[in-house]
Amino acid sequence: MKIICIGRNYAEHAKELNNPVPKEPVFFLKPDSALLRNNFPFFIPDFSQEIHYETELVLRICKLGKAILPKFAHTYYDAIGLGIDFTARDLQQKCKEKGLPWEIAKAFDGSAPIGNFIDKSEFPDHSNIKFHLDINGETVQQGNSFDMIFSFDLLIAHVSRYITLKTGDYIFTGTPAGVGPVKINDRLEAFLEGKKLLDFRVK
Repeated sequence: MKIICIGRNYAEHAKELNNPVPKEPVFFLKPDSALLRNNFPFFIPDFSQEIHYETELVLRICKLGKAILPKFAHTYYDAIGLGIDFTARDLQQKCKEKGLPWEIAKAFDGSAPIGNFIDKSEFPDHSNIKFHLDINGETVQQGNSFDMIFSFDLLIAHVSRYITLKTGDYIFTGTPAGVGPVKINDRLEAFLEGKKLLDFRVK
């Protein structure tokens, strides 16, 4: 399986990091070693002094697909969940300044906590899905799929033009504004339409 992450898919998030709003989806990959399941704790790595959370809706791919048309894209995922795209912001900034790839800041071990999934049929409108993240009981980030620059279907069509999608792949669909740092002993709880899907601590 592979983890495909969409960058800059919410205009306000692009603005908060002083990035241009993209004309087409931007994506990068994380390896399977980035996955953090079962609410296991996230351990801050020793190579970064600035780890940021980025809460994202995640699509679970359910069948093989290549060069998928947008009108058929909805048949290629069967469930929606939540994940955290942990980012070593200090390393990412250095990469951006030098025009280098981001993987060192995005793809490290444990950088993709992922929770349970909910069957997509439980969501009456995929363009209006609310989610939020609490840290230590305080809401720090809120999002809605309505605010995405590129919809689920457009993301699947775009990515599958370049990379074959396979059953079990995940697409992290981008994060809204409100990203920020985590510190040791923080408790992160992520909610999808009021249902808690993630609940873990930072060590």
